[in-house]
Amino acid sequence: MTTTLKTLRTNVGSRHPELYRALTAVAVLADKTALAEGLSPLLIELVKIRASQINGCAFCLRIHTKDSLAKGESPERLSVLPAWRESMYFDEQERSALALAEYITTIQDSHTNTGLYESAVTHLTAGQVSALTWLTMTINTYNRIAISSAYTVAP
Repeated sequence: MTTTLKTLRTNVGSRHPELYRALTAVAVLADKTALAEGLSPLLIELVKIRASQINGCAFCLRIHTKDSLAKGESPERLSVLPAWRESMYFDEQERSALALAEYITTIQDSHTNTGLYESAVTHLTAGQVSALTWLTMTINTYNRIAISSAYTVAP
């Protein structure tokens, strides 16, 4: 009998579904809050995709790429998202939001990135910063669940 990575992992969402439901409730509220703070649905998806790219979460990348395309995102912008700093595809608010998402996702480097947070939030209101922080924290949590539980990513 062949043992696969999936058979060696505990699906923490299935094992403790009440915690997974609580996370889902927070994620839904984070999305609603981001919209209420004036952030576009496309920007919300871009933040989720960028954090998932950094974390290497194929499961969440598949979901949020599909969602962003359904909401009208262009394949061109998605294709340059990993190199957003070098492209002219993103406006100042989007650039600030992506920088903030990267800062939060790679927070272990925050001590060497002094000033990154401050520069990231230059085109965002305090409410948008807070909403984006919650949004980024929830997608990072989903990434960690999917990766540590070895979620299947199939066509």
